[in-house]
Amino acid sequence: MSRRKVAKKRPVAPDPVYQSRLVSLLVSHLLKKGKKSVAYRIFYEAMTHISETTSQDPLEVLRQAVLNITPKVEVKSRRVGGAVLQVPLEVKSDRGTALALRWLLVAARSRSGRSMVAKLAAEMMDAANNTGGAIRKREATDRMAEANHDFAH
Repeated sequence: MSRRKVAKKRPVAPDPVYQSRLVSLLVSHLLKKGKKSVAYRIFYEAMTHISETTSQDPLEVLRQAVLNITPKVEVKSRRVGGAVLQVPLEVKSDRGTALALRWLLVAARSRSGRSMVAKLAAEMMDAANNTGGAIRKREATDRMAEANHDFAH
């Protein structure tokens, strides 16, 4: 990491269908081997699956899911003397969103099922209802931070 300059944040262009930056971030995390068109297809089919299954707006389900998954605190390793301490730190909004999207996709990929479309749609609906693998990951992170709150200076 360079000590001279701080890298500028690049603006994220909104996606073509929902005009949402959150959707663009999710799709860019979703893609494998640079296949963005496949990632968009998977995501949009998952959104139609959500709109057919529930009576809610699928974009609102996604926003609520990301809001529920986003952590407030995380632990970072700090070396103090000879010991490595897990120090809890507040999470900035950009990092919190990135962590939430990453955890959502990891939980969706680890679900049992046939297609990524169904797994992604199910994980988004579960996260919007405060259940699912991504929510468990956030709760584990919160528990770890709470256990080490003595080291927060």
